[in-house]
Amino acid sequence: MITKSAMITIAGRPNVGKSTLINRLVGEKVAIVSNKPQTTRNRICGVLTRDNTQIVFMDTPGFHKPRTRLGDYMVDVVRESVSDVDAVLLLVESIANIGSQEQALLDQMRGGAPVVLVINKIDTVEKDELLSVIAVYSAAFDFAAVVPISAKTGDGVEELIAETMGYAQDGPQLFPDGMVTDQPERQIIAEIIREKLLWCLDKEIPHGTAVEITKFSERDNGIIDVDATIYCEKASHKGIIIGKQGSMLKKISTMAREDCERFMGTKVYLETWVKVKENWRDSARLIQNFGFEK
Repeated sequence: MITKSAMITIAGRPNVGKSTLINRLVGEKVAIVSNKPQTTRNRICGVLTRDNTQIVFMDTPGFHKPRTRLGDYMVDVVRESVSDVDAVLLLVESIANIGSQEQALLDQMRGGAPVVLVINKIDTVEKDELLSVIAVYSAAFDFAAVVPISAKTGDGVEELIAETMGYAQDGPQLFPDGMVTDQPERQIIAEIIREKLLWCLDKEIPHGTAVEITKFSERDNGIIDVDATIYCEKASHKGIIIGKQGSMLKKISTMAREDCERFMGTKVYLETWVKVKENWRDSARLIQNFGFEK
């Protein structure tokens, strides 16, 4: 029976490994991952339940200087996510220098919830370098704890989980047993497709895409039919996404379908289309239509 719970935000600059960490913490893929910054656009909850305690981790977009209305929305999500929680995990890389984005987050978090410094990618540095990182950050902020980890390998993650358990307070169960995320299945499938766009396309093109699930139905035999529309901002981008004789769209769709089948545990038939919505990232109406709303 759950008797304790905690809400904990994971914050940091873009591409520092927040989504990889939340997936590692809950033991399931609940957030998409790519090698490009600003992969995460919405706040995503990952739920870890152990014994009598439930920890709800919130993965947030990378804190950055916005250039579009969508960017403004993403930064607002981060600001709201570091308030009214039991603790914040500030995820940084193993570099002995506080960047402007980290400094802005530190300034914002002063006087708020306890902050745990989580130093990621320790598999890429020597011990002496790690000590320098700890010294630099500890001089700039009064952290409740410092936990070095590698979200990629899992090193130090159990120690981080043990630290987060200490912030749990007496209270009711927040999510049902077995639930690992608050995202609807349609949203997860849309995000899986967007992840493949990020992996397969270069430069600005994938950042200008959004995915809308226009059909999601289950047959009597358990097979799921999904229709998805990929929106991009320019006609030239549409041609690149589709590729020569549809080769790129087929590659993206195949990769997405395989991941969707693993997630859903059943066969998935996925149909994809590409449409142009010019400058949708600066349209408040379209941003809301695509599910980016507070």
